Amino acid sequence: MESSATREHRLSALRQRTTIPVLIVGGGINGISTFRELALQGIPAIIVDKGDWCSAASGALSRMIHGGLRYLETGEFGLVKEAVIERDRLLKNAPHYVFPLRTTVPIDNVGGGLINTTRKMLRLGDKPSRRGVLLIKTGLSLYDAYTRQYGSLPKHQVRNEAETRERWPGFAPWVKYSASYYDAWISAPERLGLELIDDAERACPSALALNYLQVAHADGENMVLRDALSGEQFTVQPHVVVNASGAWIDRVNQQVSHESDSAKLIGGTKGSHLILNLPDLVSQLAGEMVYFENQEGRVCIMYPWFGNVLVGTTDIHVDDPDAVVCEEAEKQYIIDALRFVFPHIEVPESAVIYTFCGVRPLPASEAKLSGQISRNHSLVLLPPNRTRAWSTLCLVGGKWTTFRQFGEEAADRVLRLLGEKRRVLSRDLPIGGGRDFPRLSAQPSWQAQLSLQFGVPLPRVTQLVKRYGSRALPLLRLIQQHGEQPLTHHAGYSALELRYLIQHEQVCQLADLLVRRTGLAMCGELTSALMAELAQLFAEEKGWDSARAQQHLQETCASLASQHGLQQLNPDLAAP
Repeated sequence: MESSATREHRLSALRQRTTIPVLIVGGGINGISTFRELALQGIPAIIVDKGDWCSAASGALSRMIHGGLRYLETGEFGLVKEAVIERDRLLKNAPHYVFPLRTTVPIDNVGGGLINTTRKMLRLGDKPSRRGVLLIKTGLSLYDAYTRQYGSLPKHQVRNEAETRERWPGFAPWVKYSASYYDAWISAPERLGLELIDDAERACPSALALNYLQVAHADGENMVLRDALSGEQFTVQPHVVVNASGAWIDRVNQQVSHESDSAKLIGGTKGSHLILNLPDLVSQLAGEMVYFENQEGRVCIMYPWFGNVLVGTTDIHVDDPDAVVCEEAEKQYIIDALRFVFPHIEVPESAVIYTFCGVRPLPASEAKLSGQISRNHSLVLLPPNRTRAWSTLCLVGGKWTTFRQFGEEAADRVLRLLGEKRRVLSRDLPIGGGRDFPRLSAQPSWQAQLSLQFGVPLPRVTQLVKRYGSRALPLLRLIQQHGEQPLTHHAGYSALELRYLIQHEQVCQLADLLVRRTGLAMCGELTSALMAELAQLFAEEKGWDSARAQQHLQETCASLASQHGLQQLNPDLAAP
């Protein structure tokens, strides 16, 4: 399967495959990682998702790639060690999307939280409490020890009140001290997921990835998949099913085994975030993240996001992962948390330019508070039985940062079930546009060379490299051959660039392009006029008539309003 194959080519390949070694259900980051690991071993797995890639929890993360500092409190030292190692691997393997992030913790006391943390480590409670300088410095010293052994980021620093006030004059009066350390952030997690899929299909041309393909039903020997776009059904007989559907794991298990009393594996919690247009706060943050405890002692974050500020998060138990949106009460909760640290910052309603949320696929637990539930990952194997002929491997829990390690563990379990052995390690393999991507100091000369080579202005080269890493080269070649013009309603994109994404990156819906292949929605850059222009371009690529194009535009505007709070996109005003 060519990595640039059209959807019809992919469906045609699926029609020709009946017996398959592995079917992966769920196109979030853990399912994608497992798919890539198996493809690297030459296993022609098939991965499907009922929606787009990384469109649920894997696209609703805090955009942090972190070692999990707070997991030290609950004694999950192994998880912190693993996360620090994987964080630093991502800094090396995906340098086009993953970057160091200096992080500051505001502190109001010296000795707070010691007793409560001891109770947490002994699993005797999880009542939030304020953490003092001694506790935070102890945690950061342990964090540094892991980083020195397994990573490469600078050591932490603790500031007294005068030093804190000098750096952070906008902090609330309760802040007496601060501590700074380094973690990392990811600029385009959904794109990184897509690049992992592309890498997998290049490594194993018989591997097949199809979005908008859902499990319809199963009869014990066969599993029926349905194209969510056309309704066409496909019958496959898998040897192993990997259930990587996150918050939907229990539903998928019941759907394919017809066992209503099967063990509950998932107890998800919702996390919501806001993108705020607050130039004053962007200036005060100056490129740093503030990692803080709100009035209740709950951990929250805020940091600059492409000229805006990303703030979060909530942690609310939910039963229906299909129905989650960021509620008004959550928005106010997050804004109150922000103003707890920066009381002089005004946050008008108009400052909220985007909202997003997802359901963390935490393991089922009797814990009263979600903070007591482990953020580690695990594998649950369901052997064949009277209702199904295949083994089912369920991927439970997990963090974005540790997706590679989780995928490696899952793939190794699948390989054993298939009687195969691992041949390739992914630990040092660059991902997508991180391949042949020069280090930071060499970027200026590399980009200048590309500008001369392709005859594209240097600012445009810089822009494309920032978006796609070394995967910008095919696009630069197209620009050299055909030229390009900026969109009428957005000077930062051209029709050629967006058509390229639609043609080569499995874009099935306009929202795929706006929310996951680009940052247009999340960065608050959409207008009614731009929506109309993009809808027309999208319809031309799909061969749709004007009536279907207008209907899709209306549906997309309604979805962006309900899912992300983009109420200003009036499809009537946007009509071509």
